[in-house]
Amino acid sequence: MKNSQQEQNPSGGIRQLPRNVWAVSLTSFFMDVSSEMVINILPLFLANVLGVQTNIIGLIEGVAESAASILKLFSGWFSDKVGGRKWLAVAGYALSALSKPFFYFANSWEMIAGVRWADRVGKGVRTAPRDALVADSTNEKIRGLAFGFHRAMDTAGAMVGLIIAAVVVWFAQANAVTMSKNSFQVVVLASLIPAILAVLSLAIGAKDVPATKKHAAPKFSLTKLGKPFNIFLVIVGIFTLGNSSDAFLILRAQNLGISVMGILIMLVVFNLVYSSVSTPAGKLSDRVDRKNLIIGGWVVYAVIYFGFALAQTQWQIWGLYVAYGLYYGMAYGTTTAMVADLVPENLRGTAYGTYHAMVGFLAFPASLIAGVLWQGMGNWSGFGPSAPFLFGGSLAILATLLLVFWMPKIEQVK
Repeated sequence: MKNSQQEQNPSGGIRQLPRNVWAVSLTSFFMDVSSEMVINILPLFLANVLGVQTNIIGLIEGVAESAASILKLFSGWFSDKVGGRKWLAVAGYALSALSKPFFYFANSWEMIAGVRWADRVGKGVRTAPRDALVADSTNEKIRGLAFGFHRAMDTAGAMVGLIIAAVVVWFAQANAVTMSKNSFQVVVLASLIPAILAVLSLAIGAKDVPATKKHAAPKFSLTKLGKPFNIFLVIVGIFTLGNSSDAFLILRAQNLGISVMGILIMLVVFNLVYSSVSTPAGKLSDRVDRKNLIIGGWVVYAVIYFGFALAQTQWQIWGLYVAYGLYYGMAYGTTTAMVADLVPENLRGTAYGTYHAMVGFLAFPASLIAGVLWQGMGNWSGFGPSAPFLFGGSLAILATLLLVFWMPKIEQVK
């Protein structure tokens, strides 16, 4: 007899998604309201207020994403071992919420780095158990819809957060090209309430799904995760190495003269596109091969990155960044859903931990390489603002070709 959490109507829409998916999605909504208010203006604060160069910004962003990688792997495996996802995820969200007030007091890049890393440790604890909880609560017929809806809510939160940040910046400094310290601090204060609501939403709204079968506690083993998963991991890794922090897209926009206010409005529209595309793309991925949607998303990504490299005017950056939402909407949630397709139920936490850990590990060299390519290091001045985007677009094309010709066709693992 199937668990009631997994008895969904595959022909139904988002109203038929189980309570856990709604609780996780609401949590992501509130946390992204909080996080995106701060994170999207953080590179501007570092560059404009603290005078930090792009190679240091790349270092901070790269280590921030990589610092949590081991925890992502461990927390996913641990959630498989204990058969529980919820409270690990709650603990991770709580740590991120507790770290945010310290941005207000930061007066050096070292302190910003420490707070950013603490926030990412929280993400490392929560991400794999959260995704495994969504996978446990759905069957393969609506899994893409569930992950697509989760990404849509996550992104809608980012959009709301950016609107709030834009309102704060408008009243504090209008159309100034550079970020002020006062604007940044007011945004940080405004981010605290949704962070608290995020933790409460998951703690109160979600519950663990009992395993349908009893399995021995899993061990760390890439072999046990299967060849299709490992091939997928390598291909995603190549793509990720060229996928540097979006902080560089923001700095590229400022490089061409777009004001702080203009950047925030641009990000709002980007998130509107992302949020609008995620749910229908996820639902479509339940009906067709998810791989095809990922391929389409990566091709869009490559075109956009080459566009950022060649852009000469502000309107070109605007158009490219808005189109960037198509890549995220098509590929991001679909890629996450595909992980669950490749491994058995009792290894989902481990698989998500491994997947997110790999992405996190490679985020460090990806962002560091981007920063060095742009402004160099030591006496070398780098290749200029186009270089990191040419590099990222080229690796996206390579990863796309590998996904087309190397990734085996697989049946979803039940």
